Amino acid sequence: MGVNGYGTIGKRVADAVAAQPDMELVGVTKASPDYGVEAAARRGYDLYAAVDDRADEFAAAGVDLTGTLGDLLDAVDVIVDCAPSGVGERNAPVYEAHDTPAIFQGGEDAAVAEASFNARGCFEAARDADAVRVVSCNTTALSRLLAPLDEAYGVEKARVTLVRRGGDPSETDRGPINDIVPDPATVPSHHGPDVNEILPDLAVDTAALKAPVTGMHTHSVNVTLETEPDESGVRDLLGDEDRIFLVPEGAGIDGAGALKEYAADAGRPRSDLWENCVWEESISVTGRDLYLFQNVHQEADVVPENVDAIRAMTTDVDAPESMARTNETLGVGLRSRLGNDELGRAELAADD
Repeated sequence: MGVNGYGTIGKRVADAVAAQPDMELVGVTKASPDYGVEAAARRGYDLYAAVDDRADEFAAAGVDLTGTLGDLLDAVDVIVDCAPSGVGERNAPVYEAHDTPAIFQGGEDAAVAEASFNARGCFEAARDADAVRVVSCNTTALSRLLAPLDEAYGVEKARVTLVRRGGDPSETDRGPINDIVPDPATVPSHHGPDVNEILPDLAVDTAALKAPVTGMHTHSVNVTLETEPDESGVRDLLGDEDRIFLVPEGAGIDGAGALKEYAADAGRPRSDLWENCVWEESISVTGRDLYLFQNVHQEADVVPENVDAIRAMTTDVDAPESMARTNETLGVGLRSRLGNDELGRAELAADD
């Protein structure tokens, strides 16, 4: 495996691939010799120049390269494109020229690949494909939530309002600064149609706002189900999904900041939350209408999906087995220890 673009998503995907016993990370690319090369070097990853013409910049900065993108493509079975949105589409012909299957991210249009991918919603769509798009963080989270609800109760209509972060923590050039902006102002937003790339028969409408925060996205979800559920049944259903974390009512976790601190205290690298974070106390039912809030860590939730997409493209491993392997190696499946008599044992040493 190779990762083209060692940035916010790329560095996380690289670490996840390197953790898999059935995968080998050959190397990663950088477009310029910025601080990201230090992180790659600390982990022992071979570094390649994403752009041939910039190789001299790395030499001038004292950074040793193993080669350029073309060399990496010739050395791998699959390349994971983690370039900024829109760049992946420009990279696609390069991958095709080297006859290297590619995985793209959700910032690209669906047309960039043969299939869009979510492990919970449409694992088999990527089987033996040469180009796959792992859908965006928001679409990933909505697919994980709506797929089990549809299987258990049937979904008549899903309505979701997304409050989106203005940018990732490192993106100082992103806005808004002191505003909340409809993004887009048209309704529905693009998120609903993107969910239909994964769950084509599911009726879903979405509207989105952009807020001046960097931590996580928040979804306000209303789903009209075909059969009437009860709240405890929904809690049990979602609690059985490894990639959904039910935030306990008594935990005192009141927002994204507390969630990220909770993840850090649990020993998560970079405070990453690979799971949907559903507030347990928000789950309420009126007739066939289900309501809940969930938070989505935009930097992290697509990472396990990229790992599963690799297996779907290159092996005959089925979805449950792949997801189980990924979950085990990464530690996906966050569970609160509050209220279950397990607080007496410590999982992490104080200096971990």
